[in-house]
Amino acid sequence: MKSPGIRSLFLPGAAGRLESLLNAGTEDAAYACLIAHPHPLFGGTMHNKVVYHAMKVLNSFGFPVLRFNFRGVGRSQGQHDGGRGEVNDVQVALQWLSHEFGKPIIFTGFSFGAAVGLRAACPDSRVAALISLGTPMAAEGRAYSYEFLLECAKPKLFVSGESDQFAASRALEEMVRTLPEPASLVLIPQADHFFTGHLDGLRGALKSWLEDMLRCGGVAV
Repeated sequence: MKSPGIRSLFLPGAAGRLESLLNAGTEDAAYACLIAHPHPLFGGTMHNKVVYHAMKVLNSFGFPVLRFNFRGVGRSQGQHDGGRGEVNDVQVALQWLSHEFGKPIIFTGFSFGAAVGLRAACPDSRVAALISLGTPMAAEGRAYSYEFLLECAKPKLFVSGESDQFAASRALEEMVRTLPEPASLVLIPQADHFFTGHLDGLRGALKSWLEDMLRCGGVAV
């Protein structure tokens, strides 16, 4: 049985309905939040532990937080589309969140969810800030490009493990260094891509950055 603070729903996606969970926030919440999960073909779902812990931090600030399963995952309809249709899935979730709450949105993505979600969230005027966890640079023979972020002046936080097998620290540092400010990178010592044994460090990095953003009136330092 779900907590009264959790609402199960389906969003009308282009490939069919998208299974979603909404953790309720407070009426005076400054932001609404969206979290996108890791790669569907490697077991990624909205119940992933990194997604869950990110949700707990965001929700602790009173923000309503929406998680969803990409097309073809869980009870979401459709089939995996190699990252193309999944960008639209994020757009659908952003549209629903904006219509439901009418608040600026903080987008968070983990791994694949970051790679595809940033493409949808960066140009969306309803999105106020971006959080990318375990940003993949190269995985399964594929290199990821984030050149589109060169035009993104929104507050951006990147959190990865120093031992992330899909993102060498130096490559990630060089990528973040090229981006418009504000852009912050936090590397968790000894952590791997999934922050195994280091979820406390992940939560701490998110909490500290969000506190800075709120203290600065929505502009993270």
